[in-house]
Amino acid sequence: MPLTMNKDVFITCAVTGSGGTQGRSPHVPRSPQQIADSAIAAAEAGAAVVHCHVRDPDSGAPSRDLGLYREVTDRIRDADIDIVLNLTAGMGGDMVFGDTESPLPLQEAGTDMIGASERVAHIAACLPEICTLDCGTMNFAESDYVMTNTPGMLTAMGTMMTKLGVKPEIEAFDTGHLWYAKQLVADGVLESPALVQLCMGVPWGAPDDLNTFMAMVNNVPDDWVFSAFGLGRHQMAYVAAAVLAGGNVRVGLEDNLWLEKGVLAENWQLVERAGSIIENMGARVIGAAEVRGKLGLTKRAPAA
Repeated sequence: MPLTMNKDVFITCAVTGSGGTQGRSPHVPRSPQQIADSAIAAAEAGAAVVHCHVRDPDSGAPSRDLGLYREVTDRIRDADIDIVLNLTAGMGGDMVFGDTESPLPLQEAGTDMIGASERVAHIAACLPEICTLDCGTMNFAESDYVMTNTPGMLTAMGTMMTKLGVKPEIEAFDTGHLWYAKQLVADGVLESPALVQLCMGVPWGAPDDLNTFMAMVNNVPDDWVFSAFGLGRHQMAYVAAAVLAGGNVRVGLEDNLWLEKGVLAENWQLVERAGSIIENMGARVIGAAEVRGKLGLTKRAPAA
């Protein structure tokens, strides 16, 4: 089908993620202040949206600590620059099985399974404009690890997000995730038009080849808004591909640590480079206020 290039593009910066990347780059932020400062610098470089996880400030390990989320939120909300805040709700669905002959009981190390209300507790407390909803269960990189998001869990979490007035960003790691996202809208769990992030090249989801990417794009309803990213060295290539296919873009240290071969990146540098690509394609980078208008978002202070 013919492509319709997006002429008004917003950039999301995925600031830190939850993976064990802190030992691979000194620029990966850990503490709430580092995460917020990196998000603010990314916004100053052109990002309209910042997507944030939190980490234990000492170890860099992924965390679900509500106090850490609240500190990141407060620091970003108090910034001099306007930013759309997107918090992850992907934590708490991690299963690590035992070996192939004795898969049960689950391994305690790495397993983190909690209920829907607890997975959304920081969203209710911080009231970001956007939060993520990983729309499926999948094998995820490590041999015995499964990212777990059952239909029942997604229905419960999606219902809570909708009632809170926080827009879910559907994280689609494969075509079946888009299929179920459309069912959540049909069931009234999520509101239409929905917001989708196409996640390309994440083992073992959708590979980052262009045929698969266009299959994903062609399965997004015409009235929905989508963004896309590719992992690692393909991050900037997917900036161009997403814009050309009619979407928005995501860059950041969650997905890629490198600015170029041998040069470790900071978040603001990745945003700046993405902005240059977008503008050199003849499109315009839009800011936070325009994104809120486009997506029907409301900026609110955190719950008291």
